Amino acid sequence: MVTMTQATWLPRGRALTRDDLDTLPDDGHRYELIDGVLVVSPSPSQEHQSMLGELFVLLRAACPADLKVLLAPFDVALAADTVVQPDIVVARRTDLTSRDLPTAPVLAVEVLSPSTRRIDLTLKKSLQEAAGCPSYWVVDPAEPRLITWDLVGGAYVEVASVAGAETFTAQHPFAVSVTPAPLV
Repeated sequence: MVTMTQATWLPRGRALTRDDLDTLPDDGHRYELIDGVLVVSPSPSQEHQSMLGELFVLLRAACPADLKVLLAPFDVALAADTVVQPDIVVARRTDLTSRDLPTAPVLAVEVLSPSTRRIDLTLKKSLQEAAGCPSYWVVDPAEPRLITWDLVGGAYVEVASVAGAETFTAQHPFAVSVTPAPLV
């Protein structure tokens, strides 16, 4: 038996948009747009998924009723040519649509992987900063480590960098204590 698939052709000579992203197949790949450039990420590792799941449960348990904690894949549409999927998004319920979050979240969390580390620590961090996302966190399952930034005067300021059994107690977007080691 031969299975035929239809090729999806993307336009040439211009930056991609959200509409172009919508034409891509639902094939298990993670597609994001950064300034009109398509970024495709491989499947995450077991360590990545374990840390992501544990952190999601922790955040969801502490989350107030006016906010919602979501796991990727869920689109955060920062502009027509910039649609990202943070590993965890905390958003105001009133900002969410059934399709996406059409504005900056109140917290974006990325779990670092070898293939996404540089993008998460540079491009995605600067995109969230420019969009006005009040808090940006990265967690590294390899160490394990949590680094957090809060938006102060339009720029991210590092608030915490904790590793292993050290604990960080966030005040924004809500009070929650995070210890990296048990997340792995």
